[in-house]
Amino acid sequence: MKDEPMSRAENIRFEVKILDTGEKFSCSASDHLLRAMLALGRKGIPSGCHGGGCGVCKVKVTRGTFTSLVMSRAHVSEEEERDGIVLACRVMPTSDLEVEVVGKLKKAITRPKAFGLV
Repeated sequence: MKDEPMSRAENIRFEVKILDTGEKFSCSASDHLLRAMLALGRKGIPSGCHGGGCGVCKVKVTRGTFTSLVMSRAHVSEEEERDGIVLACRVMPTSDLEVEVVGKLKKAITRPKAFGLV
C-alpha cells in the first residue's frame, strides 16, 4: 500500500507557549491545541469530550491567530470568544500562539511536574 502525502496543513506546525509555565509545544495547523497539549505528557490535563461541550479545556489566546470550531455557549460566551477565551479542543493555530490556561485546566497545568516512577 502506497503512503499518501500529508496534506499541507499537517506539514505546517506552529509553536504554542503556555504563559503560566513557560512550556512550549508544537501544534500542526490541522490539529487542535488540546491534542498537542496532551502530547506534553503531563498527567492530569483534563481532556473531557474533545467536542467543545464540556468546557474543561478553556484557554485564553493572548497572542497569535487561530481558527475555531463551534463551542458550547454554556462554556464560552460570545464576549469571551471575542476576548480570545476559547476551548483548546476547538482551536487550530494559524500562527505561533501564546496562551494562558483558565478554569479547570489551570490547576492541572500549573501543578508542579512529578518525577520518578508513576
